[in-house]
Amino acid sequence: MSAKRKIEVFSAGCAACDETIELVNRLACPSCEVSVLDMTDPDVAARARELGIRSVPAVVIDGRLADCCAARGPDEAALRAAGLGQPV
Repeated sequence: MSAKRKIEVFSAGCAACDETIELVNRLACPSCEVSVLDMTDPDVAARARELGIRSVPAVVIDGRLADCCAARGPDEAALRAAGLGQPV
């Protein structure tokens, strides 16, 4: 069984969210498992609160909110630094 890096993208369906989804999918490697989560779902919104997500789009990598998403929008360098696109 090969290990997978779990990537969660919290989205509200906006244009900025769509751009982030495209960025994450472009950067993802074969060992990345990408999930797009809809913030209109109450369960997803509850998980977002638990993770400290205050705005969308937000990216969580292996259960941790990416630094780029804690204060500002996602960017490629910060996502790569968090492990996106790197085999486990």
